[in-house]
Amino acid sequence: MAEATLLEPELQQLECHFTWELKKEDLDITDVLNRLEQHEELHLGGKAGLAQTYNSLAFVKYLLGSPTEAISLLHKSMELTRECREDKCDKWLIVTYGNLAWLHHHMKAYSECESYLQKLREIGEKFPTDSPSTLHHEVLGEKAWAFFKFSRKYYERAEECFKKALELEPRDPQWNAGYAFVLHRTERYGSVSSPENSPCVKQLRQAIDADPENDELKALLALKLCTFKQYDEAESLVEKALEGSPSAPNVIRYVGKFLRTYGCVDRSIALLKRVMESSPNSGFLHHQLALCYRKKKISVHRDSPSASSEIPRLRRQCIYHLEKATTLKSCFINAMMELAVQYGEDNQLDRAEEMFQGTLQIAKEKNEFLQQVYVYYGEFQQYRKRCFPLALSYYKECLKMGHDSVDGKRSAKNLTKIAHRYFFKNPQDARAWGILGFINKEKGENREAIKCYERALQFKANDEYLSALFELRLTL
Repeated sequence: MAEATLLEPELQQLECHFTWELKKEDLDITDVLNRLEQHEELHLGGKAGLAQTYNSLAFVKYLLGSPTEAISLLHKSMELTRECREDKCDKWLIVTYGNLAWLHHHMKAYSECESYLQKLREIGEKFPTDSPSTLHHEVLGEKAWAFFKFSRKYYERAEECFKKALELEPRDPQWNAGYAFVLHRTERYGSVSSPENSPCVKQLRQAIDADPENDELKALLALKLCTFKQYDEAESLVEKALEGSPSAPNVIRYVGKFLRTYGCVDRSIALLKRVMESSPNSGFLHHQLALCYRKKKISVHRDSPSASSEIPRLRRQCIYHLEKATTLKSCFINAMMELAVQYGEDNQLDRAEEMFQGTLQIAKEKNEFLQQVYVYYGEFQQYRKRCFPLALSYYKECLKMGHDSVDGKRSAKNLTKIAHRYFFKNPQDARAWGILGFINKEKGENREAIKCYERALQFKANDEYLSALFELRLTL
């Protein structure tokens, strides 16, 4: 025990997965494991990328209670790093040695732990930094990738680490690509007015310049450019990506999304099916196929109402792939939400209700996509179950989370429709005035909200309206 205590202060100073505050409660551990194993299977990023994947996989295996398997993975990482980095491998081994030191410490193999600590001391002497808090770009980059891969909650930290790594090594292809991926995930639709003003577009171009053979980046840039209606360049990029990587799943999934979003649904389905032959257990690919069938179903319904038999078939295909996606990738909120909607359309109301409840619970726990779940669940209650009180409740929860977002505006519109429905039956319906009061209050239009609540109280005494009116008057 004394030996373990002596080693702990030095272990705490290491830079590795064990010291980066990758908390198990922040992770969907099954999903992280599946994605990392898929990265391993597809050899994404070449030998260097695979070495990093083994590092992250080892930490996940440790969290799952398999330290021996974790050590085996770290040895693989070490071998690959030496192969691809040759005589420049020392700094690239800092994270791996740190993980090995920590693992041996947890296994009470203190002499092995000390051995890896000594290797790290020697690297520190060979490659000194300006201060103990200054990190080599090799460490910063791998730290950034770990944050990016493990949880959405860590995207901000991933972005910060990639920026610092690029300050030290501006042309590194891995760090440029990683920074582009983070920006692609975090830059909100509509938050910038043109591609010239988009940090994501700028970084994607820079990443492609640093790695012209990276077809995944080209497909991502194509998707981003289409949000700014830059279709000609986007199509050219997609053609180049397909030419360079005609069967790579990580490329085809984005090409498929591009084709589905911008009109070529059948081609997208064909591409995704082709890739799925080699990656049948990809929840992401199943989700993309489901969205293709959903879009095709909507098109058939709009353009060929007489083809009624085709719509149930397409819906069944959509449901099949959504069920596969949610089975293969646990806590896949987007797929679960869409599956609940499709069950509702298929009149499987009990299954839809159960799926919505599970999705809402996970969205609350993870604090992800919650506003969107509220509006979808509200629409299910309103249009499928005709339960207006519950629909109102979910729409209100959605609107409380922000009135300016797409989902907030959608909820406000649905609430207004319900209010007008009440008015149509009874112009003096207090519920309708109360709904309009709530909408105005959440939008910050307090004077209008006060008028609405006063009208509501004219027709019916209600504690909720009184309380809201009292709070609003205090703001004036």
